[in-house]
Amino acid sequence: MKVPVRNIEGVFEIVDTSTLPSGLFLKHLIVLSNFGGENLKRISAESQRLFPNQTIDYLWEYGAEIQKRTYTFKAFPNKKFSNTSLGLIGTRLFNSDKLTDVQKDAVAVILLGASSTDILTANILSKCEISGYLGHPDKLEQFIRQRYIWVSQVNAGEKSNSMGQLAQKFVYAYLHEHIGIAGVTFSSNGHIPDVRHVLEGDVRLTTFDLVVQYGEKYVAVEISFQVTTNSVIERKSGQAQERYKQIHAKNGKIAYVLDGAGNFERKSALRTLCAFSDCTVAFSQSELHVLTKFIRDYFTNG
Repeated sequence: MKVPVRNIEGVFEIVDTSTLPSGLFLKHLIVLSNFGGENLKRISAESQRLFPNQTIDYLWEYGAEIQKRTYTFKAFPNKKFSNTSLGLIGTRLFNSDKLTDVQKDAVAVILLGASSTDILTANILSKCEISGYLGHPDKLEQFIRQRYIWVSQVNAGEKSNSMGQLAQKFVYAYLHEHIGIAGVTFSSNGHIPDVRHVLEGDVRLTTFDLVVQYGEKYVAVEISFQVTTNSVIERKSGQAQERYKQIHAKNGKIAYVLDGAGNFERKSALRTLCAFSDCTVAFSQSELHVLTKFIRDYFTNG
């Protein structure tokens, strides 16, 4: 990125001839711009408004000149931006592949967004300013040093999600091993029939971290682990009463596994969860034993 190039295609060529994996290069750009997955999803949703011609008209500095150029998307918006489509999941970050067309489109948005000649697009993508530092080694180095001093919320959000998934898998495995009743089924990110909620005007089946079923009996298990973000714990708290009401109407139960100092700082939300829970335990083996007994007793004794 220190090397001056005539246009963004020159950036692609350098990345493809380097030893840096394409996904890892894109990930660095995301962290540098603090423009993560949720932002990229919004860009996908607003593509027609931001890029009606499926192009970006942008200003590009090369030598002593600032020139107007146009980038035409290669795969976007027909192919949406997501962690999967961009190769940003797990070990795929380190695959030594060349940039795919949709990765090039994402790189273009992150590098060029703030340089767009369209005022609306430039304002919305104001974080995407890295192209202004390309070809300027001193400015680029200072910019990168400053950005990596900050604790990136992109990484914080991903840590929360990864830890939550690990906790969910642990609870699943523990209950699966210890309930010990033939015919019991377990569904990660499962549903209970007719238990629904409204989101953005649409009525949708509610997804629970884990659903344990025995015949016509259901137990929904929600898991909140240590670094769960404020938005997640507050959302679950806000939905707790209605979930409790609907689940009980289906002769079901709901349980919460809550743990971590981060959760206990949110006392109001936790009080609400506990008030509308049939069984609340902490994230430990002894506490999960209590949850196991609760589920077993409900399935066998009603």
